[in-house]
Amino acid sequence: MRPARALIDLQALRHNYQLAREISGARALAVIKADAYGHGAVRCAQALQGSADGFAVACIEEALELRYATLRNPILLLEGFFEADELKLIDQHDLWCVVHSTWQIEAIERTRLNRPLNVWLKLDTGMHRVGLHPAEYREAYHRLMASGKVAKIVLMSHFSSADEPESPRSAEQLATFAHASAGLQAEISLCNSPGLLRWPQLTPRQRPDDWVRAGLMIYGASPFEGPQEQAARLRPVMTLESKIICVRELAAGEPIGYGARFVTERPTRVGVVAMGYADGYPRHAPSGTPVSIDGRRSRLIGRVSMDMLTVDLSDLPAAGLGSRVELWGREVGAGEVAAAAGTIPYQLFCNLRRVQTLYSAG
Repeated sequence: MRPARALIDLQALRHNYQLAREISGARALAVIKADAYGHGAVRCAQALQGSADGFAVACIEEALELRYATLRNPILLLEGFFEADELKLIDQHDLWCVVHSTWQIEAIERTRLNRPLNVWLKLDTGMHRVGLHPAEYREAYHRLMASGKVAKIVLMSHFSSADEPESPRSAEQLATFAHASAGLQAEISLCNSPGLLRWPQLTPRQRPDDWVRAGLMIYGASPFEGPQEQAARLRPVMTLESKIICVRELAAGEPIGYGARFVTERPTRVGVVAMGYADGYPRHAPSGTPVSIDGRRSRLIGRVSMDMLTVDLSDLPAAGLGSRVELWGREVGAGEVAAAAGTIPYQLFCNLRRVQTLYSAG
């Protein structure tokens, strides 16, 4: 069988989730949208169900996948509902939902429910994606509470630049949130992974009954480009690996791969690896992107193709046919590969497909 595979360390996942709770001192939603960032939503949720305060997904389809797998933890719909009819399913399956627009408030007011909703009321503090305008936030809160359809409201927003430590945007967003929510008695949820990892500088108001939303960090990747104290404590959850399926001996001056973009500068041993962009490895990763071969660092050479890529074996005489190649994981950080390819770890994980996924409970 083709040797390309993703190894998922569920013990590392649990470690990273507990780290989120430890450094925040608050309750934590494990964000498992987009199939748990490519790690497998159901398996990751099952691994966390005994400890997670709740899960967060993008939409009701993702939530129902978890409910049909008999997961009973609270589940928050981060995009809320797209049509009023979805409120019946939200009610039936006891889901929590984000409300970010006045039309959603109107839909809640009109809908007959069997139980009051748990609403996370989203404020646009400056990201300008979704969220209520600060001038209408207080009215929206009181309107929902007066509707008789809501059991509890969590006040929330989302940081746009928390992964940029020098940016003033997070402080500005905090000030906007503080002003718009002043006097409203409710739990608060502000921090995503970068915001959480920068605790306590970013959110000094964090309380034990507040909430953080831990996404990328629970999968063991850092949202920061450079070193960060708390991120250094994360454990990679996914190891993407394959094997060398062919070895070539090339003289100096020989081109490798599509477009002949890489030309050998010396006699070169080339390893061909069963991994390509159809598996989710970034096609635009340049020559020099790090890989690990039998536990020793080397580099990608030549352009990534659909099913294969090529690596440099010149300084690894013991490596050859059948050698294990780690594309990212414990030996090569996903952040390193992402930086080399001009992208982010989120995209690496979410683009993964076709490879066999194997789980280890630890």
